Amino acid sequence: MAKLFRAAIMGPPGSGKGTISKRIAQSFGLQYLSSGHYLRESIAANTEAGVLVRTYVDRSMLVPDHVMTKLMLPRLENMIGHSWLLDGFPRTLSQAQALNNLCQLDLVISLNIPYETLRERLSDRLIHPASGRVYNMGFNKPQVQGKDDITGEPLVQHDDDKPEALMTRLRHYKDVAKPVIDLYKSQGILPLIFRYRD
Repeated sequence: MAKLFRAAIMGPPGSGKGTISKRIAQSFGLQYLSSGHYLRESIAANTEAGVLVRTYVDRSMLVPDHVMTKLMLPRLENMIGHSWLLDGFPRTLSQAQALNNLCQLDLVISLNIPYETLRERLSDRLIHPASGRVYNMGFNKPQVQGKDDITGEPLVQHDDDKPEALMTRLRHYKDVAKPVIDLYKSQGILPLIFRYRD
């Protein structure tokens, strides 16, 4: 029987975690697990966790640790016999500790992208809210401007992606990510940080 392999990817908003994760998962035969997908799915299904999640999402607030772990850990328990790559969880030290209590990760990838690159990417980013599909006017344009390729529904730019909000988001990310990165470095599963190069 093949050894199980479980990994997580971290990075600031606009770093391309989703795109990179899908490519890695496909290349290495891992299941791609996205916390964003699970958040949207739980809201759409109107589950107990989904109702709770919606109260934060509707107010453009970050979903707190206890809600995220309540949503994510049961999903991950169902994946115990599988190899996977996890995108978007854990984001905080509390979430990382909860995940450690469930299973041991084999590898953590951390993306480090310059601010100017993030600003450019996010200012051109459009999202299909229902699915989470992401488009970029610079390199991944929708077939019809302003419309989702699959549903034809309108695309939106999150207020959080606008330049005035980005610096605040990046500061917050650095504050919460540093203890998580330090934890995984101390466990020897975050051997290096991948830096973006043009």
